[in-house]
Amino acid sequence: MEKLKYNRILVISDNAFLITAFNELISGFNVLTVDYACSKVNVDLLNEPSLPVKIAVVEIKKEYEAIIGKYDLIFSLHCKQLFPAELVCRVKCINIHPGYNPYNRGWFPQVFSIINKLPAGATIHEIDALLDHGPIIARKQVHTFSWDTSIDIYNRVQQLEVGLLKENLEKILQGSYSVFQPEEEGNINLKKDFNTLCQLNLDESVTMGQAIDKLRALTHGKYPNAYFTDAETGRKVFVKIFLESPVEP
Repeated sequence: MEKLKYNRILVISDNAFLITAFNELISGFNVLTVDYACSKVNVDLLNEPSLPVKIAVVEIKKEYEAIIGKYDLIFSLHCKQLFPAELVCRVKCINIHPGYNPYNRGWFPQVFSIINKLPAGATIHEIDALLDHGPIIARKQVHTFSWDTSIDIYNRVQQLEVGLLKENLEKILQGSYSVFQPEEEGNINLKKDFNTLCQLNLDESVTMGQAIDKLRALTHGKYPNAYFTDAETGRKVFVKIFLESPVEP
C-alpha cells in the first residue's frame, strides 16, 4: 500500500448506517486520527446504541477555523450542513452524495428522481463552494422500478454509496484519485422545494401516473410527508401509498 497523504480525518454525518459502514472501511488503513461528528439537528445520534464510535456535535459555520487547524481531510456523509468556502479552499473535503450528479443536487435526490424522471444513484465528489457541485471522483446509477417508493430507492442508494467508498477510499486517502467535471450544471432541489411538494392540492388536475409518482416519491417509511388540509377542521391529513409488485414465477 502506498503511503497515505491524509492522516487526520473528520467524518461529519447525520446517517448512522453510513457512519457504521465508514468506520468498518477505514479500520483497514493506518490512519492517525478519525473523529466523527453530526449536525446539531441530529443530536439523537449521540445516544444511538448501534454506533461503534463516539461522535460529537459540530456546527461547521461556527467551528470551521478550528477544523482547518486540526484536520487534513473531511468526509461529508449525508451531512445537513453547508461547508463554508474558506473551509473547502483550505482543507480537502469529500462528499458522498445520495444522487447521480449533476442531476437532482440538493435535498432528497431520490424523491425528485421519481418526480422528474432523472437518474438516481450515488456520487463521490470534491466539495466546492456550491451545493453538491464539485469535481466527480466516482458515481453510479441505481435501477428504479415503477413500484419503488422513496425509501426503496434510498436504501438501494445507501448500499451503492458503501460500495463506491470501498472502491475508492484507498485512492482518496493516498490523494491518487482522478476527477472529472459533470457534463452540465444539472438541477438543484432545495428544502423549500420538498416542502412545497409535500402539500397536496386536491383540486390539481393530474394523470393517475403523476398522482402515483408523487405519492410514492413522498412515501418514506415512518415519515409523514405528503398531506392535504381538511377543509372543515383545518387539520393536516397525511397520505402514503402502498405498492406491491407481482412475485416473479
